[in-house]
Amino acid sequence: MKALPVEPSNVPVAIGSRIRAARQSQRLTIEQVAEATGLTKGFLSRVERDLTSPSVASLVTLCQVLSISIGDLFAAPETHLTKRNDGPRISLGGQGIVERLLTARSERRVQIIQAVIEPHGRGESELYAVDCDVDVLHVIKGSIKLILTNEEYDLDTGDTVTFPGREPHTWVNMTDKPVEVLWVLVPAASR
Repeated sequence: MKALPVEPSNVPVAIGSRIRAARQSQRLTIEQVAEATGLTKGFLSRVERDLTSPSVASLVTLCQVLSISIGDLFAAPETHLTKRNDGPRISLGGQGIVERLLTARSERRVQIIQAVIEPHGRGESELYAVDCDVDVLHVIKGSIKLILTNEEYDLDTGDTVTFPGREPHTWVNMTDKPVEVLWVLVPAASR
């Protein structure tokens, strides 16, 4: 079987910012990493700014000290783009509401839902809870009333309220105009 020819790329691979992020996430200074790896502070600084490339041996040592795999430095980040009004429609209940999922269905860390609520649209008649740790409601345009067990919030354009995800709540658009909101659930609601 003949191998497919692959033309090498002269495009430099920028790994410096990932090395810096790994160092900073562990709250290590360049001095500490230099001491642990035997590399100079100046060299590490240039690597983090993608001004120089480390040898394979230096990269292996650096990754061991930072507890990251070499492959992670070169892996393409998982990204998901949702264009306006292209998110899949979902339904979490309520009347007079169109909900669209803006994050990938597979995303488990966070879930963002765009909702357009018709005039006098409303959530469930009974208070309900969502299986997540944190629930955030941000009003993009219009006005909405959020009703919790012991509190009510009248929210207008630009307002944001954060509350425990398992807190029973509902909502209502009491106006004659549509309202657009974002619901942010952390982590993504269990299905």
